Amino acid sequence: MRVSVLGLGYVGCVSAACLAASGHEVIGVDVSKVKVDLVNDGKAPVVEERIGDIVAEAVGSGRLRATDDVRDAILNSDVSLVCVGTPSEPNGSLCTTYLERVAEQIGAALAEREGRHTVVFRSTMLPGTCMGLLVPILEKHAGTAGVDFGVAVNPEFLREGTSVRDYFDPPKTVIGQIDDASGDVVASLYEGLPGEVFRVDVPVAEAIKYADNAFHGLKIGFANELGAVCQALGVDSHQVIDVFLADRKLNVSPAYLRPGFAFGGSCLPKDLRSLVHAARRADVSVPILSHVLPSNEDHLQRAVELVERTGRRKAGLFGLSFKPGTDDLRESPLVELAERLYGKGYDLKIYDANVSLSRLLGANREYIETRLPHLAQLLADSVEEVLDHADVCLVGTKDPDVLSALPHGDGGPVIVDLIRLPDAETRRTEPGYVGLAW
Repeated sequence: MRVSVLGLGYVGCVSAACLAASGHEVIGVDVSKVKVDLVNDGKAPVVEERIGDIVAEAVGSGRLRATDDVRDAILNSDVSLVCVGTPSEPNGSLCTTYLERVAEQIGAALAEREGRHTVVFRSTMLPGTCMGLLVPILEKHAGTAGVDFGVAVNPEFLREGTSVRDYFDPPKTVIGQIDDASGDVVASLYEGLPGEVFRVDVPVAEAIKYADNAFHGLKIGFANELGAVCQALGVDSHQVIDVFLADRKLNVSPAYLRPGFAFGGSCLPKDLRSLVHAARRADVSVPILSHVLPSNEDHLQRAVELVERTGRRKAGLFGLSFKPGTDDLRESPLVELAERLYGKGYDLKIYDANVSLSRLLGANREYIETRLPHLAQLLADSVEEVLDHADVCLVGTKDPDVLSALPHGDGGPVIVDLIRLPDAETRRTEPGYVGLAW
């Protein structure tokens, strides 16, 4: 099929590259000339496992190109996937500015186009956004949805760091369709991929993404709170969870249910905020959901307090992106941790092999420039530089180079373990080791 993908961030770039790898003819669209140029040069604008090779091969074969011209992309494709950002507003509500803008551009282009085109929204949005806001914008230019053009909602379930694997082996495929023909187009995009396909009404598809992300955040918060309580009572939280997870009949899957560090990223926090905001506007009480983010904040604060208890002022932090294997800093709990330590006057050095200021683009760069403008002077070039500097080290990554260099025993920096290191059981018997919730 001829496909256009609007928005070349993490979701859009992976979707475009993987669609091209599956044999489709793909046009990527982004307002950022830097991203467009990178793709046309056969380079990925994001850091992801395998994505560089897939983009290079797709561009080299002629199945993938990029442009900043929405009209060109729509006129030369039969289906478009909208993958623009839907960040949080300051009050927690969903920002639909980018969605509205691209819907206007698509609608204007559809007015010039002959033949049916299907508009597929991959961006996360609250139930009612597609039919109540975006479809009217499209119809203002291009006729009647479901008659003159197709519309569908196709939420993504791509985890940063494993998104290429998740694309080709999805947990499920959800298609919210305005009519059968629209759903058929989306289904044909993913023909041959494993996993169950659910064809549902548009609002149901919009809500499913929120159900997933709210529950994932809840599971993480539950495991972390349980870990903190177990630690205070002298109980091994991971043994408790091992037994808990052994019950496959009444307890759910083990994903996210391991005590670790706080969650973050561009999905879970903003989706929880917008869901809670929507519930409040509807006068629906959601005491559990409304306390997931405060619980997450408290868990992050525990890490700050562990550092404070050491009485040491020269700190090192391993890991900065919100998830290993990516350079995404948006709402990373490690960025928040660094900001709090720096604000408290700690002499801080940070190392993350995937984070380079020169490679940060778009919303990712804007976020870090706002939250941690001094990052350039805090970043270290090597693991050794951090170890030489710090007398307390926080470990938030399982980078093999970091793990192999961490010292054992007394005499070195205190190790504050945020992720439960592979040798945590051994380290717990040594001085100079502190686990966050185990």
